[in-house]
Amino acid sequence: MAIVLKSSPLLWTRLAALIFTCVAFSVAVHGGRLYHGTGDFCLFCWTFSFAGTLLVILVELFGLQTRAPVSWKNFPITFACYAALLCLSALIIFPLYFLKGSQGPSEVRDYRIVATVFSFLAAVAYISEVSISKARPGEVAGYMATAPGLLKVCETFVACIIFVFITDPVLYDRHDALKYCMAVYCICFILSAAIILLCIGECTGCLPFPFARFLSSYAMLAVILYLSATIIWPIFNFDPKNGGINKRPYTCANAMGLCVWDKLMAVAVLSGVNFILYLIDLIYSTRLVFISA
Repeated sequence: MAIVLKSSPLLWTRLAALIFTCVAFSVAVHGGRLYHGTGDFCLFCWTFSFAGTLLVILVELFGLQTRAPVSWKNFPITFACYAALLCLSALIIFPLYFLKGSQGPSEVRDYRIVATVFSFLAAVAYISEVSISKARPGEVAGYMATAPGLLKVCETFVACIIFVFITDPVLYDRHDALKYCMAVYCICFILSAAIILLCIGECTGCLPFPFARFLSSYAMLAVILYLSATIIWPIFNFDPKNGGINKRPYTCANAMGLCVWDKLMAVAVLSGVNFILYLIDLIYSTRLVFISA
């Protein structure tokens, strides 16, 4: 089997991401003294990104793109976008839980600082890979290499973060309106994830309706649903008339990581973020329908 080694900015960017993620999780495991689920999540971010990047490099190194069971026009950039978001998440969460107010030995703190720095470098490398790989105006590329495709990745990732905050502890069972918000997050996540899987598997042509029109219709639905959730969630969590708390409790100042009120606020902010992402997605998807027509 011939080895195809073509030096390019994309290859060097992937190699940099491979090295940075490897260093991040190696240092964290060796001397970071990680504990509870947050440490495991950060390790997952780095190891998942490392393993996926290694897979992409090996497939292209041995010229196996045509034998891969996925669309190679869509898979690498989709993975790179998810890896960038994962490393950014670890970059935010890791210092919050393991550096903020750290009282341990200075050597352990140094290891944690190094892991944080390399998580930042890995995120920069993956963002650079996405920037290099994304479709340029007039260029023929897979859907996931376009702005709407990358937006789908961001939408599903933001939804996953919402699920983390909203389920630990459960924050949506106090009122039916909050259960409606949870339903919105689930429905939009499932449909966006299905679109990504259809594109990676090159199954969009199997749909009984035009894919472009489906995208615009779904984007319109998601904008309406997320707009309602963005309005309802704060009303039933921060308005005292509906049993909410409009001021951050003083106990949150001494809490490690995020307290319940912080998580409620984070879900409210992320709901607004996803509403904006879906709104931009709607604009792109509508343009796609008109261009197709």
